Amino acid sequence: MSDTGAGPDSAVGEDSTAVLRILVVDDQALMRSGFSMMLGVEPDLEVIGDAADGAEAVEMCRRLRPDVVLMDVQMPGTDGIEATRLITAEALSKVLILTTFDRDDYLFDALRAGASGFLLKNSDPEDLVDGVRAVGHGHALLAPEVTRRVIERLTTPVPSDGRAPSPAGAGSRPPSLDLLTARETEVLRLVARGLSNAEIAQKLVVGEATVKTHVSACLSKLHLRDRVQAVVLAYEAGLVQPGE
Repeated sequence: MSDTGAGPDSAVGEDSTAVLRILVVDDQALMRSGFSMMLGVEPDLEVIGDAADGAEAVEMCRRLRPDVVLMDVQMPGTDGIEATRLITAEALSKVLILTTFDRDDYLFDALRAGASGFLLKNSDPEDLVDGVRAVGHGHALLAPEVTRRVIERLTTPVPSDGRAPSPAGAGSRPPSLDLLTARETEVLRLVARGLSNAEIAQKLVVGEATVKTHVSACLSKLHLRDRVQAVVLAYEAGLVQPGE
């Protein structure tokens, strides 16, 4: 599992010494218990509660204000996507989505709803712990081995006539992209391809601090919360094509 940012792109949770408060949300009691035990043994993580559905999760977030919500997607009643939308709209917490990729066609919607990243339910325990830490400290967490597949599946339309699909994002270029400099646009493309700040710096032969400045400028000018939203916008706008 990988954090696509070498440094946080938001001010949330930048104190790496603080104990992160976690809310676990899943409709299966066994899963909630298992995740809670895995996270609870870490000295810098504290599980402050768990919820069985999205509505309960939103209520608990309003009351407890956790740093990170570990959110299942498919739940009865209010599902994880709607709960994520409500939680992020009120800036109650960062949300890390848990999903079974082969069965979950709602992942992309969850990211668009405001999730800061996602993990697979069959991830190794250390990946779960690292993922929670990354999101809690302000990073956008993207799993490189599945992010490209998700974007290809959900940003490439399938025409009803069976012809080759048109480019993702064709005709949907936001006017705000014109506010970016040529270098900022280049950085945005590299972010969308999953490169970290360090990898972008190496590719462009500049310092990491310079890359971070460009990323921050992109997020500010495009009114985006984090790198996850930047990736989504870049693909939808056609700056990057699936499979590149």
